[in-house]
Amino acid sequence: MSFSHATPQDRRRFWLLMLIALVVVGAGIGLRDPWPSDEPRFTLAAKQMVEGGDWLFPHRGSELYADKPPVLMWTEAASFELVRNWRIAFLLPSLLAALGTLALVYDLGRRLWNRQVGLYAAAGLLLAFQFVYQTKRAQIDPLVMFLITAGNWGLLKHLLKGPDWRAYWLGCFCAGLGVITKGVGFLPLLLLLPYAFALRRGWNGVVRMGRGQAMRWWLGLLAVLAAIALWLVPMLLAARAHTGNPAYAAYVRDILFHQTADRYAKSWGHIHSPLYYVPIVLFSWLPLSLTYPGTLPRWWRALKAKDARVLLPLAWIALVLVFFSIPAGKRDVYILPALPMVALASAPFLDELLRMRWLRTAGLVFVGLFGTLLLVAGAYALLATPKAATQWALERGFAGARALWWWLASIGAAQLLLVAALRLRRAAWAVGGGMVALWLGWSFGITPLLNESSSAAGLMARVAARMQPGDTVGLVAWKEQNLLMLDRPAVDFGFTRPWQQQYAAAVAWQAGDPTHRWLFVQEPAMGHCVRRDRAIDLGLANRREWWMFKADAVIAGCLPDPSAEAADASVPE
Repeated sequence: MSFSHATPQDRRRFWLLMLIALVVVGAGIGLRDPWPSDEPRFTLAAKQMVEGGDWLFPHRGSELYADKPPVLMWTEAASFELVRNWRIAFLLPSLLAALGTLALVYDLGRRLWNRQVGLYAAAGLLLAFQFVYQTKRAQIDPLVMFLITAGNWGLLKHLLKGPDWRAYWLGCFCAGLGVITKGVGFLPLLLLLPYAFALRRGWNGVVRMGRGQAMRWWLGLLAVLAAIALWLVPMLLAARAHTGNPAYAAYVRDILFHQTADRYAKSWGHIHSPLYYVPIVLFSWLPLSLTYPGTLPRWWRALKAKDARVLLPLAWIALVLVFFSIPAGKRDVYILPALPMVALASAPFLDELLRMRWLRTAGLVFVGLFGTLLLVAGAYALLATPKAATQWALERGFAGARALWWWLASIGAAQLLLVAALRLRRAAWAVGGGMVALWLGWSFGITPLLNESSSAAGLMARVAARMQPGDTVGLVAWKEQNLLMLDRPAVDFGFTRPWQQQYAAAVAWQAGDPTHRWLFVQEPAMGHCVRRDRAIDLGLANRREWWMFKADAVIAGCLPDPSAEAADASVPE
C-alpha cells in the first residue's frame, strides 16, 4: 500500500478508519475466555501445541484432532508466545485478519478507482454486521477471509492494473495458505474465469498479458502448491515416522479426504436448502445491504458498459455463492469471504447513493428499529420478568440477567438518541454510531457478564475448589472448554470414544487411587451408575448438567445406557 501520492487528508482519513476498526473489533479482548463451540476447540489445540511442543499434529486432549488444518492453531499459539496471555492470544489472529482485510479492500478500491472509493469500500465492510461479529470471534473463518481477500488482491491487481506477475504469484501463494487454513482457500483462483470471459469479449479494463506468458501463468499453480507444501510435506513425513501408531495414518486420511472432498460432496451437518444464503446476503450484511436497491441498477449499467472492474468481483461473488449452495451442508459463515468483494463492488457508487434521501431514510429506519427492539426487549425483561427470559438464564447457568437487560436497553437507547440527534442530514453518521454503540456495549458490557457461564470458567473453578492438593480429576463425556479452563492437569479417556467406554475406563482408573482421584462427568453419561447422594452437583453450564464424585459414589459393575450420548448431539453449545 502506497501513500506517496496521498494528501495529508487522505492519510488522516485512512488511519482514522483503521483506528475505529481497531477499537470496534478489538474492544473486549482480554475480557472473556473462549466460548463454545469452536473457540475452545482451537484454543485447546493451540495450548497443547505450546505445552507439548507438537505443532504439526493438533490434539484434543489425548486424541489427534483432524477436523481442520492447524494454521489457526499455529497463529493462536504464536500469539500466546508473544503476549503470554490466552485471553488476548486466542482473539489476536482474528483482530489482525480484520485489520488486514480492511487494508486490502481499501487498497483495491484506491487502485481500481480512487482513494475515496477505497475508504467507502473499507467503511462499508466495517459496518456490515457479519464482518464485525465474526472477527470478534476466534474461528477459522476470519483468517480464511483475510487470505482469500489477499489472493483476490494479488489477482485483481495483476488482471486489472497489471501486468504484475509478482502480485499474481503472491495472490496464488495466499490462496495456497488459505487451502491449508481451510480447504476453500483456493477460491481466489475462480477470478480467472470472468477474466478469461472479459478478455475474450473485449471488456474495458482487463489487461492483455501478451504471448509467450504460459510459464508465468503456471508459476501461479506452483506458488499455490508451494504454500500447501509448507504444511503438507512435513506433516506427511512426520506421520510416516509414526508407522507403529495407526492414529497418525487415520489423521492423514481424515484431514486430506474426509474433511475436504467427502465433507463437500456428502455433507453430514447443517443441512439447508439451496436458497439458504439469500437471507444471509440480505440481513447479515446489514447495513451495507441497504444499498442494494441503488447498487443493483448501477452494477447493471456498469456491466452493460463492459467495465471489468465491476464484472470480476461480481462474477466471483456469484461463483462463490453457487459453490457453497451446491452441497447440502451450509453455514452462514461460509460466505464471509465474499463480503469484502461486495463492499468493493458497491464502493464506487456510495458517494452518489449517500446523497439520496431514500438511502438515508433507510439507514435511520434500520438503526431506529434496531434500537427500539433492544430498548423494548431490555425494558420488558427488567419490568415484567418474563418466563422465557428466566428460563433462558436458568438453562445457561447465568446469574447476571438483570445487568444484561440493562445493557440491552442502554444500547437501544443510545441508538435512538443518535437517530434523534443526527436525523436525516447526518444519517450515515447515525448508522455508523449506532453500530459502534452496539459493538462497544456488547464487548464491554454483555460479554463479561456472559463469560463465566458461556466459557465454563465458573464451572471449572467450582471443580478446582473441591479438590485438595495431590488430587487429580478424570474427564468423561467432556467438552473442550472443560479441559481448557481447568487450572491443572487432567486425565481424559478419549473425546470421540463412546461415553460408555469412557466411563468404564474412567472408573477403572479411579479405582487405582480412590482417595485422590475424582471423576468429572456430564450427567447423562452417569446414567444410574452413580449414587447422587454421594456425588457433587456442579450445576448447569453450556446447557448441560455436570457432576463430580469419588469412587464411593460408583455403583460397582454398572454401565450407563449408551443411548444417552445420541441425545447430547442435539444440545446447542
